[in-house]
Amino acid sequence: MEPNAVKKKVPNPADVHVGARIRMRRMILGISQEKLGTALGVTFQQVQKYEKGATRVGAGRLLEIANYLGVPISYFFETAVFEALEARGPSGAIVTVTDAFDQFVKSSEGIKLNNAFLGINDPAVRRHLLDLVVSMSRNGQNG
Repeated sequence: MEPNAVKKKVPNPADVHVGARIRMRRMILGISQEKLGTALGVTFQQVQKYEKGATRVGAGRLLEIANYLGVPISYFFETAVFEALEARGPSGAIVTVTDAFDQFVKSSEGIKLNNAFLGINDPAVRRHLLDLVVSMSRNGQNG
């Protein structure tokens, strides 16, 4: 590495997880980054940094976020997901594990799909929709 080269900081997997949970809950509630930032007294850019894990969320700030989003602070620390975040690679180095399902559920598309599906009250319609999606999927497995 060159002496003057800037070393890119890699976010801590725990910070990335907490940020993703903030983003997911905010989007489920339909709250903009700007609105959350205003409630916290920070800019929407700061909210973006929290959500990406680029900036660590302090305990007091996390409590404010939890209160505003109407969740207990434990919401941000799901044990099962947290245990899957890190694994040791062959060299013994910590490697972040990417879970495709978890990534999809946290995406805008996944949140919209889940909210729309939950808006269908008729169980028969839900089942038919699920059957249609399964039949259209690549693997076509019934669940």
